[in-house]
Amino acid sequence: MRASDARVLWRMLRGEPSGTTHAARLNDFYAPQAEHYDRSRERMLHGRSELLQSLALRSGETLVELGAGTGRNLDWPAARVDELAAVWLIDLCPVLLARARERFAGSSQVHTCEADAALWQPPQPVDAVLCAYSLTMIPDWFAAIDNAWAMLRPGGRIGVVDFYVSRTHPPPGRARHCALARALWPAWFGHDGVRLSADHLPYLERRFAVEQLSEHAGALPWLPGLRVPYYRFVGRKPVSVR
Repeated sequence: MRASDARVLWRMLRGEPSGTTHAARLNDFYAPQAEHYDRSRERMLHGRSELLQSLALRSGETLVELGAGTGRNLDWPAARVDELAAVWLIDLCPVLLARARERFAGSSQVHTCEADAALWQPPQPVDAVLCAYSLTMIPDWFAAIDNAWAMLRPGGRIGVVDFYVSRTHPPPGRARHCALARALWPAWFGHDGVRLSADHLPYLERRFAVEQLSEHAGALPWLPGLRVPYYRFVGRKPVSVR
């Protein structure tokens, strides 16, 4: 194991810091990991490239990423950053957002903003919103989804990929996780302030017209043989909004 991997693992084993605010806890947790954050997450944050392909960003569109972290997700070719009219990267964690500023220092399209994903609004309605492994990090994720809905133009799209667990009795045709998985994964990730929920997908489906929805399981580093459930969701804000 590399020394950098060991430092990241040690920080994760120590768990979420006890800061007085969510922003302070994020900064204290990620500051020791920031330099190696992207490489350490490549093997555990699955489905991001595929989500961006499904989101199908077009030339001249505008995009907001809520909980953008280091901005790594926009490195995928499907993000088409150079062809977009404007991109806003929103995050509460200064040390991760500093990496995003470095990454896009030469881009006139990309704007970074240290702000609450549940409250920040763009200067005008946008075409697409991206949430890649961020809803589980946002305490009031209901408000974050509502805020995404509010910032989208009618017909705009939202793309979400994140860890989750199923409800005890999911709808027909959907993944059903056993009782052990429904207990294990929220406890495991909750130690680091990542809060898995069985309610993400039902709420997204309630707020947006579903265009694509798929459920998967991905490997985790340091836990050979175990696979954590995650979903990919693309939805559209109705053109006619009541």
